[in-house]
Amino acid sequence: MADSSQLEYWNGPAAQRWIGARERMDRAMASITAAALELAAPRPGERVLDVGCGYGTTSLLIAERVAPGGSVVGVDISAPMIDEARARARAGSAAVAFVEADAGSHRFDTPFDLVFSRFGVMFFDDPAAAFKNLGAALAPGGRMVFVCWRAFRDNPWASGPLAAARDLLPPMEPVDPEAPGPFAFADRDRLHRILTAGGFGEVSITAHADEMYIGASVEEASDYAMNVGPLSRAAAGLAEDVRAAIRLRVVSVVERFVSPRGVAVPAAVWLVTARV
Repeated sequence: MADSSQLEYWNGPAAQRWIGARERMDRAMASITAAALELAAPRPGERVLDVGCGYGTTSLLIAERVAPGGSVVGVDISAPMIDEARARARAGSAAVAFVEADAGSHRFDTPFDLVFSRFGVMFFDDPAAAFKNLGAALAPGGRMVFVCWRAFRDNPWASGPLAAARDLLPPMEPVDPEAPGPFAFADRDRLHRILTAGGFGEVSITAHADEMYIGASVEEASDYAMNVGPLSRAAAGLAEDVRAAIRLRVVSVVERFVSPRGVAVPAAVWLVTARV
C-alpha cells in the first residue's frame, strides 16, 4: 500500500506543480527514460502495466512500442495526474488506459507481460507486499523493469540545492533512509531482499550513471530546482523574501553544471530487472 503521506502529497498542490512542469520534467528525464525503455524492450502485442505513471508520458511511449495489438495500463495514486494522463490519451490514438489506484494493493484483471516503472515504485508503505501484488499481475514468465534513484548524496540535482539552502529552511527531522520516498531503494542489498521477498527471481540491479537536463539556462534550471524535488517540499509556504534568498543559493549550485547544451546535472540510478 502507498504511504498515507504520499497519497496526500500527490493529490495536493504538488500534483499541479508537476503537471505544470510536465514538458520540463520530460526533457530532464529523457536520457534516463530512454535507458529504462531500452532495457524493458516492450514488443508489439505485449500487455504492459506502467506503475506510478503520473501524467502518462511513459505509458504513451510504451503504447507506441507495443502497437499493433498491444495495450498499456497506467496506474497512479494521484487523481490530478491521472486526469491529465487521460486527457493526453484522448488526444491521441494509443491503446492505453489509466487507473487511479494504489498499485501495491489494487487487483488487476489483465495478466501483463511487463510491469514497468520510471521512479514510481519507491513509495510503498510495505514494499515486499506491494511487489508481491505486482508479481501476481504478471503472466507466467512475465518480467518487471524499473528505474529508481540511488543515494541522495550521489544525486546533486536533489542534494545540492537542499544543502546550499539548509540554514534558510525550517528545522528538518532526520529522514529514515528506508521510509517511503524517492531514495527509499538507494541500498542495493535492501532492494534485492525486498524483490526476493516479493516473490521475484532473476533479479538484476545495475548502477547507471546519467544526466538530468534541467534547463537551457541557469534561470530555467533554478526554477526547476525550486519546484521539483526535496527543496520544493522544504521551502513550500515560506515567505517570498526567504524564497528569494534560497533561490540565490540555488543559482550558485546550478551554475556549476552549465555545459554548452545547458544545465546538465549528474544523476545516479539503479536499472532493475526481475521475473516471476
